[in-house]
Order: sequence, then C-alpha cells, then structure tokens
Amino acid sequence: MNLALWIVAGLLAALSLFSGATKLFLPKSKLDESTDWTESASAGFVKTLGGLEILAAAGLILPAALDIAPVMVPVTAVCWILLMIGGMITHARYGHYKNIALCLALLAAAAFVAWGRFGLEPFTG
Repeated sequence: MNLALWIVAGLLAALSLFSGATKLFLPKSKLDESTDWTESASAGFVKTLGGLEILAAAGLILPAALDIAPVMVPVTAVCWILLMIGGMITHARYGHYKNIALCLALLAAAAFVAWGRFGLEPFTG
C-alpha cells in the first residue's frame, strides 16, 4: 500500500508541476489560444494558480522524502481536492466535460493519498 501511495502521489506531483509551470511561465496570451477559461481570468489569477500547483507538487513529495513534517503530504492532497473542485466548477461553466472527468479522476487520486496517509499508511518517524 505504501508503494501505491508513493506512486499516486508522484504522478499527481508530476502532473501538478507540469500544469503549474505551464500557467506560471507561459504568457497568458499563449494560454488563451489553447483554452477559453483563461480569457476571462486575469493574468495574476492564472499565475497564482500556477504557483499553487507548483507548491502542491512540492507538498506531495518533499515533506515525506525529506522527513520534514510528513503530515503535510495528506494536507496537500486535501488542498488538491479543493483545487479540483474549483476546476470542475470552472470547466462546467464552459462545458468542458472531458476536463471535468479529468478533474474528478485527479480528485479521486488525491482522496486516495489523503485517506491512505492520514489513516491507512501514515508516515511514522
């Protein structure tokens, strides 16, 4: 179970890092070409969202890997769940049903990490 939790957390972190870096480092005009939800959002909001996603990537891996406050891993997973709820609401407004399904799958993966690390297989030290 521990291995499965590490794998899921690692996959979530990789996806979060990629998605966050895209939002943080690509110009908003470039993002507007590929998705329409960014057109109605301010550049600051999109950059902040990207920064939060990069922090989530770090929070899913580094606390446990460095053994510094490993309880932050499931806390970060809960925060990721909240982020995915916001993503589902946003994508529902624009009728992006495939993206809603993706957010739901990511929410389920984060819920698995939170459930596993809070109760089933917590980090002990």
